[in-house]
Amino acid sequence: MLCILCTGTHSLKYFYTAVSGDISFPEYTAVGLVDEGQFYYFDSDTKVAVGKTEWIRQNEGADYWDSETQIAIGTHQVFKNNIQVAKERFNQSQ
Repeated sequence: MLCILCTGTHSLKYFYTAVSGDISFPEYTAVGLVDEGQFYYFDSDTKVAVGKTEWIRQNEGADYWDSETQIAIGTHQVFKNNIQVAKERFNQSQ
């Protein structure tokens, strides 16, 4: 996305959550925020990255969301592997 005429400052943040065990929450979630407003969401249950605001849905096409979905699936696997390593290092079975 290209902003030709942008004024002021803005913030861009991503939050990632990975959990293990038997809980009723997705194993992995990713949330993107611009200026504290959510614009992006992915979780390991749905396995689809989605735009949460009208402006991103209108400005990004299917190829963008397919790419974001593949990136998120890859990142989920990295988080999953890192949790497994941490569990082994700290002698945790669950």
